[in-house]
Amino acid sequence: LPVRLRHALLRLGLRRTYGTLRLASALRHRTARLTGRLLRAARSGALRLHYRVQRCLPLRADRAVFAVEGHRGYGRDPGALEEAFRRLAPHVRTAWAADPVHHHTVPPGTRRLTPGTAAHRTALARSRYLVCDAPFGAGLVRRRGQVLVQTQSGTPLKHMGLDLQEHPAAAHGTDFARLLREADSWNYVVSANRHSTLTWERVHPGDWTTLEVGQPRTDALQRATAADVARLRETLGIPEGTVAILYAPTHRDYRRTQRAALDLERVVRRLGPRFTVLARAHPRHGGPLTACAGRVLDVSGHPHVESLCLAADALVTDYSSLMVDYAGLDRPIVIHAHEPEAYEAARGTYVDLRSFPPGAVARDEDELIGLFASGEWHGARSARLRAAFRERFCPYDDGRAAERVVRRVVLGETDLPPVVPLAERRPAPSAAAVLTRTPLATVPQPAGPRTVTDSL
Repeated sequence: LPVRLRHALLRLGLRRTYGTLRLASALRHRTARLTGRLLRAARSGALRLHYRVQRCLPLRADRAVFAVEGHRGYGRDPGALEEAFRRLAPHVRTAWAADPVHHHTVPPGTRRLTPGTAAHRTALARSRYLVCDAPFGAGLVRRRGQVLVQTQSGTPLKHMGLDLQEHPAAAHGTDFARLLREADSWNYVVSANRHSTLTWERVHPGDWTTLEVGQPRTDALQRATAADVARLRETLGIPEGTVAILYAPTHRDYRRTQRAALDLERVVRRLGPRFTVLARAHPRHGGPLTACAGRVLDVSGHPHVESLCLAADALVTDYSSLMVDYAGLDRPIVIHAHEPEAYEAARGTYVDLRSFPPGAVARDEDELIGLFASGEWHGARSARLRAAFRERFCPYDDGRAAERVVRRVVLGETDLPPVVPLAERRPAPSAAAVLTRTPLATVPQPAGPRTVTDSL
C-alpha cells in the first residue's frame, strides 16, 4: 500500500480496512509471482517440446552455430573459426548466438540468434556444426551426424575441469557429473599446444578427438600489420610516442569483490609521460577495473581483447592465460606476482611461474615500477625467458590455426598447412619497437633498497 494511504487509514482508526487492504495487496503480489513462475515454466516446457520436435527433422549440413561463454559478443576462438568458415567453406551458412545487447558486434552476413528463443533451439537441433568455448548448455543432445567443436577458453595455466573438485571456492558449485556428460558429447577439442592437450584430456575425459593446431584467436595477432597497430592505438586514444602497457589481471575466486592490485595512477606518475596504461578487467569482474584518469585508460568494455594486445607494447598480468596469446606477438610480458600463495591455494596452477616465467617478475608495485624504469622489462633476460615460453606454448600460432580446424572438420582434409617455424614468424611490430632503441628517461627509483628479480 502507498505510505500516505497507510498513514491516513491509521490516523482515522480504520485498522480493519487497513488490514483488509494489506492482505489483498499481499495476495495480489503472490498471485503475480505465481503467475510469472507458471508462465516461465510453460514457456520452458514449450521450448523443450519444440527442441524435441526439431530433433526429429533432418539435419541441415550447410548450417553452423557459434557462441562464446556467457553469450557475449562476437570474438575469441569461435569468432576466428566463424570467419574461417565463411572464407574457406562459403557453402555453410553461419549463425551467432548472443544476447541482444551484443548483436551489433556480429558481422554482416552472419545470422543473429537470441538464446532462449525458438529460433535458437531450432538452430541447435538442426545445424550440423556447433562451435563454442564453454559448455553448450543444459538439455543439448548431440544428434547423429552433428559435429560439436569445443575450443576451450585458452591455454590452461590454472586448474580446470575435474581438478576443481579439490578447490571448492573456484568450483562455485560446479556439477561435475554434468561436466562429464558434456565432455562426452564433444567431437573435437581445439588445443593450442601439447600442455593443453594433456591437460584437457585429463580434466575433461571423453571420446573426442584433439585438434592440436594452435589457438584460432591468435590468428589475427599474426596477420596484423603495422598500419593496423597504428589505427588501433589512435582509436583507443593512446598518445603518440608513448609506451602502452596492457594491465590484465585474472579473476580472484577467493575475493568477494574484485579490485586492481596496483595503484595505476601512481604507476604512471612514477614512470612519467612516456607510459600509458590500458586497464582491462576480467569478464567476470562485472565492471571497469579503474576510473579513466590522464594516462590510465580503462578498456574493460572493449569487445575484442585481441585488439588491445595489438595496441599494447607490453603486458602486465598475473595468472591470466592471456599471457600465452600475447607471447605469440613476441612482445615483453611482466608478471605481477600478487598474492601467489593465496591464489595457488584457492585455485591451483599447472605452470610454475616461479621457475618458468614469460618475462621479468615483480613481487609488488615498487618492483614493477623499477622494472619499467630500468628498462629490464624489455631487456635481454626478458627476451630469453619469452623465447623459451613461446617455444613451449606457442608452437602452432602462426596465423593459420582456424584454417587448419576448418580444413580438418568441414572439408575433411588430412594434409593440413604446415606450421611456420617460430624463427620465421613476423608478427606486427609494436610502437615501442622504435622507442626502445634509445634509453628511456630515468625514473626516480623507490625509496629504500630494492632488488628486481626474475623469480617469485
